[in-house]
Amino acid sequence: MNSEIDKTVLRVHALLSFKQLSIPAYQRPYKWGLKNIGDLFSDIGSHLDKSAYRLGTIVFHARVEKDGSEWLDIVDGQQRTLTLLLAIKAIIESRLQSLKRQDLKSTLSGLSPAVDAFMIRQCFTSRISELNLRQNYQELRRLVDRPEFTEDHIDFLLNRCEVVTFVLNDVSEAFQFFDSQNARGRDLAPHDLLKAYHLREFPEHEALLKANTVAHWEKLQSEHLETLFATYLFRVRQWAEGKSARFFGKGQVDLFKGVNLDRVGYFPYVESLRIAHHFVDEYNAQYQRKVDGQKMVFPFHLDQMIINGRRFFEMAEHYQRQVSAIIEDEQKINSDQPVVILGEVLATQASRIIRTLNSYSRRTRTGDQYVRSMFDCALVFYIDKFGTQGLSNAVERCFIWAYRCRIRQQVVQLATMDNYVLEHNLIRAIRDARLPGDLNSVPLPTLTASENKNNRGADSAAVDDLVKLFQEMKYYE
Repeated sequence: MNSEIDKTVLRVHALLSFKQLSIPAYQRPYKWGLKNIGDLFSDIGSHLDKSAYRLGTIVFHARVEKDGSEWLDIVDGQQRTLTLLLAIKAIIESRLQSLKRQDLKSTLSGLSPAVDAFMIRQCFTSRISELNLRQNYQELRRLVDRPEFTEDHIDFLLNRCEVVTFVLNDVSEAFQFFDSQNARGRDLAPHDLLKAYHLREFPEHEALLKANTVAHWEKLQSEHLETLFATYLFRVRQWAEGKSARFFGKGQVDLFKGVNLDRVGYFPYVESLRIAHHFVDEYNAQYQRKVDGQKMVFPFHLDQMIINGRRFFEMAEHYQRQVSAIIEDEQKINSDQPVVILGEVLATQASRIIRTLNSYSRRTRTGDQYVRSMFDCALVFYIDKFGTQGLSNAVERCFIWAYRCRIRQQVVQLATMDNYVLEHNLIRAIRDARLPGDLNSVPLPTLTASENKNNRGADSAAVDDLVKLFQEMKYYE
């Protein structure tokens, strides 16, 4: 039997029919929560039109006891397997008797003994596992009992949701396989996870566009994409909502998962996205574009709901170009000539700020780079919302806001930056502003010499470049 399911694709009903399933004592606690349950059922509802839906991989260790009994210890895939067992048990308890389809009744009745036997014999020593199992089962009972969870959903879960199974006979080999899988997982950057997710969101009629998108994405440098998402897109979206933005990892990728316009309902909040999406496509497809050569770009905004699929890739490319252009323009130092950002000539004071930020001696310290990130995020967000109108004033406001943190702190760490933004949230103020001039109403307190904790040590004079700017702008006493 073990060889039959090794390197095999199994439907859920086949997986759960095995009476040898076991969770070994060395496994970590069951930690899936209500969000994971909600995501699973959302996926089921969104992919009903597919012939099959892959849930992931299960790695087994085939264990033989002294009495000759054989067990399939789950080495990898415990979380999803337990959740599937709970879901099927909930369906059996809540829906079995009322089902109209006899094939579903028969399948669930056949699964019931194996599911019950697993629940009886399996021992969970962790209190965390017990709490999550109880909580998730109660939520699953509620979900499967709802009228919108139809018999088609049950059929999809049993007969079209599937897993890939591997069976290894040596436990050390099983762990080696598990570690190699996880090592590859750790190396997979968040933007690569987003790539995989949004490629799955392409409709079938966009197969050629999907292939072209993959080819284009692969040409982009991974480190540039990593910087784009972690340093700019993630931080701006989080800070604009008043939320912490310290680390961008796998746990934060949901922030860049939006709506699939082919599957989401006709909710009012989606209407403007749907109009823009189809209008841009229709405009660009008109024969007049072959005459005038014009092309309309989708109106992206950093804090808007994301449209899944190709619009995500277009968004990433759009901001890769825009952020790169802004940063490159900022970093150009041309003696005393005015600084030009996106074609906008900055005023004297704003130009001096940019030149100073690119030249003062301590700018390469980790803390200073954190502060520069704050400044750049605020400026990028401003330009994303208002373009270059009032840009010189925005540069001044963003500078005083960000570098006040630098001068007041002897040490600036990641947490320092994050806490400062959340306490003095200029980015949220930009989000709420209606006009560029609204930024002037955001209070920027004056610094006093006694607050200057950064201007210390033998080389303290090097920081005076920042202080001089504050003094020139009447923000330092």
